[in-house]
Amino acid sequence: MKRLKVLTSAFACAPGGAAEKFGGGELILGWNVVQQLARFHEVWVLTHSQHQQAIKKGHPQNESSHLHFRYLSLPGLLERLKSVQGGIQFYAYLWQLRAYFVARRLHREVKFDVFHHVTYANDWMASFIGALLPVPYLRGPGGGAHRTPRAFLHEYSLSARLWERFRSFGQWVLRHDPFYLRGQRRARVILLCNREAADAVPPRLKSKVQLFPVNGISAEDLRIFSGANGSGSAVTGPGEDRQGLSDAAFQVLSAGKLLSLKGYALAISAFAPFAKHHSDVRFTIVGDGAERTRLENLIRDLGLEKQVQLKRWIPRQDLLALMRHCDAFLFPSLRDGGGAVVVEAMAASKPVVCMDLAGPGMHVTEDCGIKIPPRSPDEAIELMTQALERLYQDRELRVKMGQAGRARAEQVYSWDHLGERLSKIYEEVWGVPSQEV
Repeated sequence: MKRLKVLTSAFACAPGGAAEKFGGGELILGWNVVQQLARFHEVWVLTHSQHQQAIKKGHPQNESSHLHFRYLSLPGLLERLKSVQGGIQFYAYLWQLRAYFVARRLHREVKFDVFHHVTYANDWMASFIGALLPVPYLRGPGGGAHRTPRAFLHEYSLSARLWERFRSFGQWVLRHDPFYLRGQRRARVILLCNREAADAVPPRLKSKVQLFPVNGISAEDLRIFSGANGSGSAVTGPGEDRQGLSDAAFQVLSAGKLLSLKGYALAISAFAPFAKHHSDVRFTIVGDGAERTRLENLIRDLGLEKQVQLKRWIPRQDLLALMRHCDAFLFPSLRDGGGAVVVEAMAASKPVVCMDLAGPGMHVTEDCGIKIPPRSPDEAIELMTQALERLYQDRELRVKMGQAGRARAEQVYSWDHLGERLSKIYEEVWGVPSQEV
């Protein structure tokens, strides 16, 4: 069977979400997609030079002859853009332009069959390679059309509200970029990570759209979350070491950047009446960000210092260990296209409480969690409180939801499964049966 020669653009790409100045979940997405493509095809990866050391450490050159990396960056002065809010998007746009000229030279040498734009995983920025390189083009998975519900904007600080407006305006401008429009017309498949992104696609392009998550779980992570019998443990047993969490009877965990859009003020406000009636409950939030001081003040004002802990960001493997030993995972984000921690919590066999929005709203079903409709802040707080109370009172429900989440993570979100889905998409579009080696 023929292995296609695939060129990929993965601006962010590094094993394990390596600690870099930018990237986060995008690093994990880029790394796993190109790894999966290399199971079936010969793959060349254009990525930022900053990831070279992490990639070489995590991917020895003799490990796979089917994966070839090319590293590129911009001149030193432009590198400073990455440290400015919003500057990374402008930097990535210019980087994509440089990547086109590298791709054009490489194409003369290799003669690619396919170009696949992977990261950044937004659906609103031009891919110059996709628009101009004369080979079939596939884009995604990505997103970006999701918005904070209007009723929740007053939860944001003034600067955060202004940033939301600037973000929306900037996306509108970039969606009218002639190179973006040309690329969308040329794309044979557009993979999008949530229904909000799919709904925003113009009618003339909807036939190209397929839903495909930007988040997955590796076989290694599934093993980490598995007990001795090979299945995840949904409930921490009496007296079991919680490895970094308190020894409270019911431990709620959350993790993410401490930003307005993550909704942690809502979560803390929802936890307050729940904690008032139960002295044996604790809430741990792992993360850092601009909202830390505001959240610390809210915890103090609500008298929750003994029951709510803001824990500084920790290495991913340590976070996965905390997930394994909590009782429920609360993810109150108001604007999240993906939400990798939600998939990880499902893989850890934990029931998830989240807003019914974008990525988390697609990941979580009624079988494996409780989704909160985003109608108003007051209602969301009340429903989150009720959800925590329900899970606290019903151990069997926690077990049942945890088991359903684990099964969904294995069957839908494992990277190996997602790689096989990508392979089938390639077969459908290019008519070339894939064979794993």
